[in-house]
Amino acid sequence: MVGGGAAAVRRGSGHARFSLGQGAAVGRNTAAGAAQSVGGIDALIALQANEDPTARRRRHIRRGHDLLDGLDRLKAALLAGQVPIADLKRLTATLAARSGTSGDAQLDDLIAHIELRAHVELAKLQR
Repeated sequence: MVGGGAAAVRRGSGHARFSLGQGAAVGRNTAAGAAQSVGGIDALIALQANEDPTARRRRHIRRGHDLLDGLDRLKAALLAGQVPIADLKRLTATLAARSGTSGDAQLDDLIAHIELRAHVELAKLQR
């Protein structure tokens, strides 16, 4: 038996064939795989927590630019008279992707102002 599952060795016509039985062994392997992927997520989160301050600042600057780009697209769409739902969803997703502080108080304040403006514009469209 292999791993507690039902395994059998069949001998026929001079050759040994191995077959793995159906059952509990498959379920245990799936559970182990799920546990390993959760551990992988924990490791990724731990790596992000120990992120280089320069990389964190760059990531926050990129997010600020993404928000400003979204607001620019929104402004152009409003002037054209038609706001695509995809632009609204993209801006909402960018707002939802907030992750901590950058370590730079001025940058965090600037991004907070950009986020506030984006929230205001989205709220105005939902009226």
